[in-house]
Amino acid sequence: MKSKIKWAALAGLVLSFMSLLVHLFLAKSSVTLVQYSTVTAFIEDFNYLNTPSKTGFGYRKLWGKVKSLEPLQPFANPRSTYPAPKKLNNVFIYAKVYGGFDKIRTSICDLVTVSRLLNATLVIPEIQESTRSKGISSKFKSFSYLYNEEQFIAALRNDVTVVYDLPSDFKEARKRKQFPIFKPKNSASPSFYFQEVLPKLKEAKVIGLLLTDGGCLQSILPPSLVEYQRLRCRVAFHALHFRPEIIALGHQMVERLRGSGQPYLAYHPGLERDALAYHGCAELFQDVHTQLIQYRRTQMIKQGIINEKLHVDSHARRGNGSCPLMPEEVGLFLRAMGYPPRTRIYLAGSETFGGQRVLIPFRAMYTNLVDRTSLCTKQELANVIYPETPLPLDSFEVPPQKSAKQLKEEWDKAGPRPRPLPPPPDRPLYRHEKEGWYGWISEKDSEPEPSPNDLRDRVHRLLSDALDYIVCVEADAFFPGFNNDDSRSSDFSSLVMGHRLYEMASSRTYRPNRKYLVELLNNLYHSPRNWTLSVREHLNKSVAEEGVMWEFHLSRPNSFLSHPIPECSCTTVKPDEIPHSQKDSDIHILYGQQEKCPKWIEQGLRTVGSQESTAYETETLDDEMDLGQLESDGNNEVDTIPSVEEDEEMDPND
Repeated sequence: MKSKIKWAALAGLVLSFMSLLVHLFLAKSSVTLVQYSTVTAFIEDFNYLNTPSKTGFGYRKLWGKVKSLEPLQPFANPRSTYPAPKKLNNVFIYAKVYGGFDKIRTSICDLVTVSRLLNATLVIPEIQESTRSKGISSKFKSFSYLYNEEQFIAALRNDVTVVYDLPSDFKEARKRKQFPIFKPKNSASPSFYFQEVLPKLKEAKVIGLLLTDGGCLQSILPPSLVEYQRLRCRVAFHALHFRPEIIALGHQMVERLRGSGQPYLAYHPGLERDALAYHGCAELFQDVHTQLIQYRRTQMIKQGIINEKLHVDSHARRGNGSCPLMPEEVGLFLRAMGYPPRTRIYLAGSETFGGQRVLIPFRAMYTNLVDRTSLCTKQELANVIYPETPLPLDSFEVPPQKSAKQLKEEWDKAGPRPRPLPPPPDRPLYRHEKEGWYGWISEKDSEPEPSPNDLRDRVHRLLSDALDYIVCVEADAFFPGFNNDDSRSSDFSSLVMGHRLYEMASSRTYRPNRKYLVELLNNLYHSPRNWTLSVREHLNKSVAEEGVMWEFHLSRPNSFLSHPIPECSCTTVKPDEIPHSQKDSDIHILYGQQEKCPKWIEQGLRTVGSQESTAYETETLDDEMDLGQLESDGNNEVDTIPSVEEDEEMDPND
């Protein structure tokens, strides 16, 4: 009997040990299965739906191309005599580019244009975000951390001579700081370069440029320099290719989003600390987040970036469209448009101020909300970053104890309420409460200098934004929560919108008028007509000609790359084929002022083109019929996008 018990106990131990080994093996291999679990969840969710076919009306109204914009085709080739650059000009321009992803991209495009303007050889620009970071992969240096150097040089060989570095004698002189350095604004005119920079360039043979404002050349150039506008397009859309590892992973993310043939929508919230501080949107948040925004706004005022007061009415700014739409508001608009709750939505942006808390309502409305971390494994993201030198963890210093008198004085001198309450008495302050990235707010008045780990995180954000950029440009629909259409320069969303407008103008890119949408939100329960129909009507117009012309007047003066037409496009229709109703409006600019596309473009379109059975103009009427909400003629007024004159108060400086 005892021997049987011993054998039973031994068998139990063996089975327990084997189950433990199996559990550890599955736990170790689960990391590589993240991507498959996400795609499987997508398929299961959409199997629940009766998804319409791509030729059905339900699909076309949410994902289909905008027929009225299909004649616009990308065409950035030179149209006039455009000689190749001189190979031996013996003058060089080198540049240091500061800022995030959007500033780097616009600065490089302007830099190439300036080099062509001055007939100078361009040294591949230095991206300071990657140069200042310590211990990143030694395989990439500065520009090559984000972009493909060989592609950049080859694509511009007929426009600008680009070299990897200065000649050795000039390099030594640069170390001794013998060359003049300029720090141009993003609105610098061509005359500035001809009158101020060119004489110094001829004299010293080498000049340096420090680009900090997201560009170095004004957006709108004189008609005589139209070829330089097309050069900007060739740089942005043909020369600036990400390095192969980034492109491969970005396209892999797109394939996973489109698994089982489903479309997806890309959404960029635009909730970034700098943008919120610039436009005065601090009061839309609470407690420590408000303080963080106000501190950054104080810095901008001291630097001369903002010429306003520190405290402004954030709700008034939100009312005139200067603040981003909150995620829950975007969710309401997408539901009103008819996007089902299980639509695949890609969340772009390396920073969402407020964290996951502000996304909770949006996730509740759309369960298939994913980002790069849920589409890629950690190993796939690490392969893009490449092996890096380990950095020591950031040190944490326990703040000195303060007396009761000091605490009382600080509390009495604190700013106007509401403000965060002090911790309750006799409660210890735990380590994790001080180690947050915002913990310095409670201890000092100045933001600490970035640590080596912070600098590394910043350069990793460039790779995250590059992946997001690929996914957003390729998306079946794109919705920006915010774009700097009325401020100093372009941002991530406006660059994506400009790229989609250039490459595929008929793609479904929403260009919402935030002021109008906020008015609809304020009248959600007291709308003069059906609220859902008002939202649909406005957003349907924003993807078509009316929205394009709205952006033409609003965004183009600040950023050419956010609206690169008509210079960088052509049309497949002749001026006499434009409908008469369009000839007497600003929409005529879309077709009337553009050249006819070359025959090789039209032949290619005829080969791959497809015809739809229903015209775009019937979509709004069909929407109303679907809802059964047709109203009487007296109450069914058409809500249009306001004209530029009507919306001048949208300027945040007013």
